[in-house]
Amino acid sequence: MPQQDAARSAPAHHDTTTTERGSFAVARCTCGWFGPARRSRDRARSDAESHTSAN
Repeated sequence: MPQQDAARSAPAHHDTTTTERGSFAVARCTCGWFGPARRSRDRARSDAESHTSAN
């Protein structure tokens, strides 16, 4: 699963968004993290929710 670790100078607060690229949705965070491309927007949103609850 292609995910990026948080940057060393990551902000204390995590703001996530979901963006679309063609038929795929990707969750991204202000800390630099991003989730895998998903065909389901709901799965991308749940990836973002999992990221914010884990931190």
